[in-house]
Amino acid sequence: QVQLVESGGGLVQAGGSLRLSCAVSGRTFRTFMGWFRQAPGKEREFVAAINIRSASTFYADSAKGRFTISRDNAKNTVYLQMNKMAPEDTAVYYCAANSRDWGSPRTPYDTWGQGTQVTVSS
Repeated sequence: QVQLVESGGGLVQAGGSLRLSCAVSGRTFRTFMGWFRQAPGKEREFVAAINIRSASTFYADSAKGRFTISRDNAKNTVYLQMNKMAPEDTAVYYCAANSRDWGSPRTPYDTWGQGTQVTVSS
């Protein structure tokens, strides 16, 4: 059974940092893995993605310069380091993976984690 399990969410003050982890079990993905987030009353949005083979990274404008996505292939884990956090970063963060051999940084993703809550206080 394929599972993505996120961890590392929590409460942080504005300007602070958090690191999210996404542990993959059941298979190894070969194209893209990404992070998305969904704030209350808003649609889920793309945050960042990484090409598993090349380690090329891609970011939403809101994440550029503050967030860093990385992967540890030996641990089958993807990370999202979030710095200089702001209240507007408050959301449930989801790890996602593309099980196909093709794709792009933002789509398609067909495997999702359960989400982890991130709250940034002002």
